Amino acid sequence: MQPVALRPNVVAMAANRLQKKSQPVRFGGDTPTPKAQPDALPDPRTTFVPGLAGIVAGVSSVAEVDPNLHSLIYRGYDIRDLVANNASFEEVSYLLLNGKLPNKSELGQFEQKLRSQRDLPTPVLNAMLNHTLPDNSDEMDVLRTYVSMLGPHDPDAGKNDPAANQEKAIRLIAKIPTIIAASYRISHHQKPIKPDPSLNQAENFLYMLTGQKPDPLTAQVFNATMLLYAEHGFNASTFSSRVTASTQSDLYSAITSAIGTLKGPLHGGANQEVMRMLLDIGSVNNVDAWIDNALAQGKPIMGIGHALYKNGDTRAPILKKMAEQLSRQHNDMKWYDMADAIEKKMMAAKHLYPNVDFHMAYLYYLMGIPIELYTPLFAAARVVGWSAHAMEQLSLGKKSLIRPNSLYDGPRGQQYIPVDQR
Repeated sequence: MQPVALRPNVVAMAANRLQKKSQPVRFGGDTPTPKAQPDALPDPRTTFVPGLAGIVAGVSSVAEVDPNLHSLIYRGYDIRDLVANNASFEEVSYLLLNGKLPNKSELGQFEQKLRSQRDLPTPVLNAMLNHTLPDNSDEMDVLRTYVSMLGPHDPDAGKNDPAANQEKAIRLIAKIPTIIAASYRISHHQKPIKPDPSLNQAENFLYMLTGQKPDPLTAQVFNATMLLYAEHGFNASTFSSRVTASTQSDLYSAITSAIGTLKGPLHGGANQEVMRMLLDIGSVNNVDAWIDNALAQGKPIMGIGHALYKNGDTRAPILKKMAEQLSRQHNDMKWYDMADAIEKKMMAAKHLYPNVDFHMAYLYYLMGIPIELYTPLFAAARVVGWSAHAMEQLSLGKKSLIRPNSLYDGPRGQQYIPVDQR
């Protein structure tokens, strides 16, 4: 496989991250480690970078995260522009899957496909109704299990061509919100609510969860949250989806891998923990003392800081503005005021900015969404990006396999001793 030439700015960004963020661990073995050249990436044959931080692991046209420019780009479109122009989640889904914004006819057809695919296969719904999983199961375990179960019931099961995978992606985007809402209601001994084909993705999920159609502002804000969660480059769950797809496995396997990865607290779950933190603080008057105590104990402040964005997550200010609007509509500024106080406190104390999960937490809370569903909702949006990346990886065919090396750091020269002599 021939190496892919990268744009100079991509290489420079990767080298910059390596120098600033990581201390590579070098293992010489019997061969002296070559001395690194200034401003050069470490020799991949002899250098281990924890977490692959700053390592360029692939080339993608799906999205670009550029912390230096404080930007997140979906297929060439700045997300700030997409949100400002009230782009729908359906439009952005089409964009990420197809590489271009749809015209009116294409969007109409895409929306119709999504609305027609929301119902779950009968065996999957019956598994929920029969309480196949314990009612107290982690919601991410539930989602992972039922998404995996969808695979064999897909009309295109066994097919792995681009056309079939496009249809599979649409079904996943359509059905995952149904899984989340239906499984939650059933586990709480409530009847599931059938999807409403007259509603868009944002409206329909809130309706299936609560039984009430959302007001226009709530629907608009929830649509924007889904848009902002839809894609974010080579994050851990996206990378796991690409690794699975790189073996030429199927799309459901790739998405199941991604969901399992997102469950881990070092990647997903921050939005849930932010809300639990706000509930624990209880009042804006308690913010200073609570944060001081947490910092004194070396505890992280959830929703503050980001692995890539050091000058602010471009999505956070968008959500803060929406959070203020929704808080005023609810005549409840408690959570907004607390979050604002925490943000100012952390900027003064640590010069750290909020990330996408910070304001997302109490936005969901204002909408009446249970805290344990926050991370599954992340998945309901990010399945678009996961699918786009998995299909991009699959398109590489026989050249797609991701198979890195490892550096052995164990003992050598061990001699076998029979078990009765040990």
